Amino acid sequence: MSDTSAAPDPRRTFGPSALATPANAVTLLRVLVTPVLIALIVAWGASWETMVIWGLLSFTDGVDGWIARRQGTTRSGAFLDPMADKVVVLGALVALVAKHIVVWVPVALIAAREVWMSAYRSVVGRRGVSIPARRSAKIKTLAQDLAIGLCLIPPLAGHPLVLAIGIWIATVLTIVTGVQYLVDGRRAAHRGA
Repeated sequence: MSDTSAAPDPRRTFGPSALATPANAVTLLRVLVTPVLIALIVAWGASWETMVIWGLLSFTDGVDGWIARRQGTTRSGAFLDPMADKVVVLGALVALVAKHIVVWVPVALIAAREVWMSAYRSVVGRRGVSIPARRSAKIKTLAQDLAIGLCLIPPLAGHPLVLAIGIWIATVLTIVTGVQYLVDGRRAAHRGA
C-alpha cells in the first residue's frame, strides 16, 4: 500500500496561473505584518514581543512553501514568495540599522545583492532562462533569519560582537549565493544558446 499523504489533493490543487491561493494569502499576510515588525523594532529594539513577531514571520515563510507544494505551485507564488522574503528581511534589517543595533555596511551589502538578484533573475527569465534555487540559498535565508533573531533577543542585545558576527556570516552567505546564481545563470544561458 503506497503512502499518498504527500501527494496534492486533486480537489484542492491550483494550476500554475492561479493567483488567489492559500499559499499566496500567507505570503501577503507576511508582507502586511512587516510594518508592525518594523515599528516594534524602531520603538522597542530587542524585546520578546518583537522576537515573537519575527519568529512568526520566519516560520510562515516555510508554511507558505509547504502549502504551495501540497496544493500546487504557481507562477504568482514563485514571484511573490521571494519578494515577500526580501521585504521582510530588508525591512527588519533597515529597522535594526535605524535603531543602531547593527551597522549599515552589511545591511547595504545584503540589500544590494537582493535587489541585484531580483533584477538579474527577471532579465534572464525574460530570455527564457530559469535559475533553480540552490540548497545554499535556503541556508542563506536561514542565516539571515537567525542573525535578525539574535539581534531581537533581549539577553543578547548587550553583546554587539555576537550580533556583528551573526550579521556578517549572513552577509557573506548572501554574497556567495549571489555569485552562485550568477554562475548558474550564465551556464543555463550557454546551454540554451
